[in-house]
Amino acid sequence: MRIMTLRILAILLLAAAAPAADLKLGIIGLDTSHVTAFTELLNNASNPNHVPGARVVAGYRGGSPDVESSYTRLDKFTETLKTKYGVEIVPDIPALVQKVDAVLLESVDGRVHLEQAKPVLAAKKRVFIDKPLASTYADAKEIARLAKASGTPWFSSSSLRYSDQAVQLKAPPILGAFTWGPGPLEPHHQLELSWYGIHAVEMLYTLMGTGCESVTNTSTPDADLVVGRWKDGRIGTVRCARGKGSSVYGGVAYTPTEARQSRPDKGAYYGKLLVEVIQFFQTGVPPVPNEETLEIFAFLDAAQRSKNSGGTPARVQR
Repeated sequence: MRIMTLRILAILLLAAAAPAADLKLGIIGLDTSHVTAFTELLNNASNPNHVPGARVVAGYRGGSPDVESSYTRLDKFTETLKTKYGVEIVPDIPALVQKVDAVLLESVDGRVHLEQAKPVLAAKKRVFIDKPLASTYADAKEIARLAKASGTPWFSSSSLRYSDQAVQLKAPPILGAFTWGPGPLEPHHQLELSWYGIHAVEMLYTLMGTGCESVTNTSTPDADLVVGRWKDGRIGTVRCARGKGSSVYGGVAYTPTEARQSRPDKGAYYGKLLVEVIQFFQTGVPPVPNEETLEIFAFLDAAQRSKNSGGTPARVQR
């Protein structure tokens, strides 16, 4: 009896010490470069920046026939996933969720995220929704409502939240901040800055946190300059450019002793984002609170209403 007890104890100890099996991930929307970049980092263990803990095993094409950056890239990225990484391409989302433990919702078109998220949340699969969470604030709130109703954790973020620029500036106390980045527009997205300006806005919220009450958007054909007033009196500003210098990201954090400016980085932050995503899939705890993500979309909504009214201040509606 004692020998059998020791044997059972040894088996239990070995099981506890054994590494957990990789999570099986599915990708929805194969029309963005993120799908190949993420799969390379997750599936290629010889990559020096390999992120362990999960593998992409299935993908659903998706695609938007009226968005150029979708339909012109969908076939190429789908073929790369299938031939280079051996990812199974499935015909629909219900088929995908049956094969995986968690989901990367990567469709480049934010308009389709709500409908694509519905079967994922109904299946109670944890989901990372790449930027933008949605194309409207109403859709963003509905995704959050459905997730809460099903008890399914979700997480959304721009990779710029984990950029060296944002990390360099994040140390508190921050009295105010100014971030900038590219802001090209896509005509089908009602919240114009959700398409690409979301990156610079995410950087701003990384520094400022939640609590914005009103937004003023001064817009020209070349840029949007959005100024937010936080309830504690702090001011956060973001500039999204569409002209010269529009590919540059950066920021300034104002502290009691200095104006701390970011330094250029090499832009290698997909891996840092994926580390957070895999940890989220394992724990169910989003590294960015859902409430903050929703406020970002309330901020974008207020910026759009301010722009539409000719630059008058707009309240951040929750």
